Amino acid sequence: MIQTKLIPRTDEAHEPPMLIKSLLAQSLRYEPQREIVYRDLFRMNYVTFNQRVRQLANVLTEAGVKPGDTIAVLDWDSHRYLECFFGITSMGAILHTVNVRLSPAQILFTMNHAEDKVVLIHEDFLPIVNAIKDQLTTVQTYIVLSDKVYSGTPLAEIPAGFSGEYEALLQKALSEFDFPDFDENTWATTFYTTGTTGNPKGVYFSHRQLFMHTMGLLTYIIGYEAMPFKGSSDVYMPITPLFHVHAWGFPFLATMMSAKQVYPGRYEPEVLLRLLITEGVTLSHCVPTILNMLVSSPAAQKYRENLSRWKVLIGGSALTKGLAKAAIDLGITVMSGYGMSETAPVMAVGYLNEQEKQLSASEQLDLRTRAGRISPFVEMRLMDDTGNFVQHDGHSLGEIVARGPWLTQGYFNDPERGATLWQGGWLHTGDVASITPDNWVIIADRTKDVIKTGGEWVSSLDMEDVLSQVEGVAESAVIGLPDDRWGERPHALIVQKPGYTLSAEGIKAVLQAKVNRGELHKWYVPDRIVFVPEIPKTSVGKIDKKRIRSEMKDLILS
Repeated sequence: MIQTKLIPRTDEAHEPPMLIKSLLAQSLRYEPQREIVYRDLFRMNYVTFNQRVRQLANVLTEAGVKPGDTIAVLDWDSHRYLECFFGITSMGAILHTVNVRLSPAQILFTMNHAEDKVVLIHEDFLPIVNAIKDQLTTVQTYIVLSDKVYSGTPLAEIPAGFSGEYEALLQKALSEFDFPDFDENTWATTFYTTGTTGNPKGVYFSHRQLFMHTMGLLTYIIGYEAMPFKGSSDVYMPITPLFHVHAWGFPFLATMMSAKQVYPGRYEPEVLLRLLITEGVTLSHCVPTILNMLVSSPAAQKYRENLSRWKVLIGGSALTKGLAKAAIDLGITVMSGYGMSETAPVMAVGYLNEQEKQLSASEQLDLRTRAGRISPFVEMRLMDDTGNFVQHDGHSLGEIVARGPWLTQGYFNDPERGATLWQGGWLHTGDVASITPDNWVIIADRTKDVIKTGGEWVSSLDMEDVLSQVEGVAESAVIGLPDDRWGERPHALIVQKPGYTLSAEGIKAVLQAKVNRGELHKWYVPDRIVFVPEIPKTSVGKIDKKRIRSEMKDLILS
């Protein structure tokens, strides 16, 4: 560490900490009349929102919550969840966004591991908690969340062990709460990410990290217009669960900007498309699975004329050219982003510079389906197996390692896996990629998903991209399985589009023709193609290749 000269400070000088409450405060400054909408059930402006955030803080204080306590939330994407993003954290407590798609045993583990004190739970998830309630070791009280109250139908009764229903408790609480100043490195949020082995890992973020992540989005999304988002005219609706890395941080940004926000609750294609039209949604983000569900819906054609204003950022899994083209054909603007749970998550977003905007649609398609350009304030490198850095020449491959002001510092109560994550002072992503001299990130694969065949490394993501462009293919997943001769060989799962009757031989013939023309390497023809009604997915909508490998291995050996 070099010796520097610090600026002198007057004892009375105030240096405000970077806190989530500061993001909230901006929402009242310029456009407080803008709305936050929940389905067709509830709407409010930012004045009411700020009052409700403070009412929530008073409700939790009355329930005995103190700074440093952890509060769990199990809810669909709603205005209530957004209130928790700000009310829980701004009082100095920790928000635990529970992944409701985990198994009951995993949810039990995460809630005990996080030491949750109070649980806010939507009535749809009561069966999950009722099944594990007797095994929760730190929970002291529950608050039930219900949509029925918005239609004038109160709950018949409050379940035993619950302190009340969310709306009723808010109505009784004061709308004033003085959110205190505290150290910006205070723990603000936690959630759990599942790996291939062991229990879920507890990721955590401070107020400073989430504040800086919001500034990073502000710089790249708004300043550089990577995905132009203007609070004056854009309407934001997340289609990434709020429990998944804070919905990629966009709710913090949208609230700071007092942009109109729309929360869709449980994801249903007809509801999502209806909200897109009726509320004038212009910006969303989601995993490819959700986009595919929407563009494949019969309703998409019905709303085709209204989709030309919609901008969608895709992350979580690779955006294939086939899916991107299907969206673009409907008038939707799509772009990819890159990150992971441990990085809050944004580390790269697609950005077309002035020269690239002049390219043809087909040439832009290649750029739009890349992982993105490295975000402001993020340092990203490629590292080989020996710990040496790899050139950013657009061809050389290495594991992505990163540093930045919003990357998690480890895993809660798991120092061993935290040390592995940060080995050598760089956060190791487990993703194999190349990086171009002008900062485009091109993901080759996860290190565990690269197919090593005949001395070659074949990207399963590239193979899925090729398959997505075969007419009649709706979705695909490619994995490598052991082979005595070649080490590994690729095998594919295919979901057909409605109205098509494909065959494995026909798809292989299409791919072989590309090989014969020199457009593909011979390894890109799968050994086996299996047609399935759906591709197995993880709890956050990613292709579950661990499960696919296991099931296909059993299928082949049987």
